[in-house]
Amino acid sequence: LKAAAAAAGPGGWIIVAGGWMDIQFKEKRKPTQAEIMAAAPGHPVYLQQLYEWALMSPAAMTLMKIAGDADVPGGGKLTLGADGKPNGEISGSAITMGGLFNKLPRPSFAQEKEGSRLFYRELNRLGLTAFIDPAGVSVFPASYRPSMELWREGRLTVRLAYHISSQMPGKEFEDYKSQTQLLPSGFGDDMMKFNGIGEIVTWASWTDGDPAPEAFAKLREVVRWAAQNRMGFEIHWNPERTVGKLLDIFEETNKEFPITGLRWAINHLHDASEGTFRRMKTLGVGWSVQDSLYFSGARFKEVFGIAVSQRSPPIKTALDIGVMVGAGTDAHRVSSYNPFVSLQWYLDGKTIDGGNSLGGNEHPTRAQALRMYTLNSAWFAGDDAKRGSLEPGKYADLAVLTKDFMSAPEGEIGGIESLLTMVGGKAVYAAGPFAALEAK
Repeated sequence: LKAAAAAAGPGGWIIVAGGWMDIQFKEKRKPTQAEIMAAAPGHPVYLQQLYEWALMSPAAMTLMKIAGDADVPGGGKLTLGADGKPNGEISGSAITMGGLFNKLPRPSFAQEKEGSRLFYRELNRLGLTAFIDPAGVSVFPASYRPSMELWREGRLTVRLAYHISSQMPGKEFEDYKSQTQLLPSGFGDDMMKFNGIGEIVTWASWTDGDPAPEAFAKLREVVRWAAQNRMGFEIHWNPERTVGKLLDIFEETNKEFPITGLRWAINHLHDASEGTFRRMKTLGVGWSVQDSLYFSGARFKEVFGIAVSQRSPPIKTALDIGVMVGAGTDAHRVSSYNPFVSLQWYLDGKTIDGGNSLGGNEHPTRAQALRMYTLNSAWFAGDDAKRGSLEPGKYADLAVLTKDFMSAPEGEIGGIESLLTMVGGKAVYAAGPFAALEAK
């Protein structure tokens, strides 16, 4: 924060939108308002941890016009200090945090475009040549404009498959029909294309609790329409106890409009059962598993217990059954975008503080984990015939790494980077002995 304050200039905003956890620090706690004010005096500062907590400096609270609970979106609550006054902390849900984030000042389009370019180069530095964005909280169609401009200019350095997630609670079906009139799945080219509907398909069903009956009726409407129009489809779903109702809808729809060849996916579902995976396998539905439990695994263990956490996420079970399993990271607010941090977690299950281990005997082998992150993930974008493995006839998308993933000590995998990343045979990132190649 101190370094960011020096770079931001007088009064500049400092925003940390996630990707950290209090347990990673030796103090095992979150920072206080006094500490962030000392690090960045005079600056509006916004810090967010996961989708549940935020901390703001007084300047940020003033500029965001937050003085009481009534000013906090989504039913969030201000925390009061010993003096009975707000201490800058806000607790709430994902809707609360999304609403707060939307209150923050927006960068200009030029800043968004340059920020996107730099972020994609950062992904290239970590060996990534492509990614799937399932959309989600606060992801509007305009969110993709900077990437689309880079794509039009031929300056996109990662292949991007994007989704549309309606930001109109209660009117999602109408919104999807309107937005996709000229957007069939796969529209675009091999660098950027529309991949379908996701991840928050309907807001009423987007919950870790039990959706109301009417929520499933709304969801069924969108699912049926997506299948009828051969639309790609990804959906956020937790937990196992309610996923049977989602699969009921998939199975009903499949009888009328087959989905088995559409490569639909369920995201998250950390505690999926063997029965759920068998139903998914029959429907041809894939499972996209993220590394968010690397940050929140200790809390997951507290909520679900040791027995469940020792088989979560059940990757080996899913692979043995034959479900297509794709690997990745969650939103930056709740996870790290580093693929090697994710890969190490798949193998050892250790949380960010090293104090908990999830998954028990459910960890994949190194080869399986690598395949989940490459060829399997390309399957979810419908591109596994073109990329995801090094074979004659496929695109020259590759990375030369600082260490051999297959033989490096398990505890060092998270520190691997790329020395050379190529997309379609073009060097998009180069360092060390390959540095001169990027300029060519």
